[in-house]
Amino acid sequence: MTNQAGVKGYDGGKQIHGRKRHTLIDILGLIICVYVTAANVGDRAGGLEIMKRIEGKFPRLKKIWADGSYTGSFVEKLLDLYNRTVEVIKPVKDKGPGFHVRPWCWRVERTFGWLNKNRRLSKDYEVLESSSEALIYISMVSIMARRLAKE
Repeated sequence: MTNQAGVKGYDGGKQIHGRKRHTLIDILGLIICVYVTAANVGDRAGGLEIMKRIEGKFPRLKKIWADGSYTGSFVEKLLDLYNRTVEVIKPVKDKGPGFHVRPWCWRVERTFGWLNKNRRLSKDYEVLESSSEALIYISMVSIMARRLAKE
């Protein structure tokens, strides 16, 4: 089976075709909320949709760490609309050349790594974004169940 038709896009900044997975995770890397869009939907718009989806839930969630694409009006909107602060994690520049792990951001990448072990999520087979979101949640439930079974 090859990739299906459906809503696709192109993000010139990240140089990707297809879809983006906007996620909100906890500090353990477990998914709180996911929003799948065409790749041309901006990160700030996806982040605001995530916050709209969890509105009224998770009252203890006050601080959010985000990467550099969530700067500007996104920070003010989250504080004004949802009473949540955003700390934007910038790349570390004074450590010299080469790759350096940014605090907190590696947790999201690790979560995507866990999800991509699921064969169904390794490629974008789904036509509907809602189907992609459902499969991400199912995959995360499977990950959590395996961890609980070990204990």
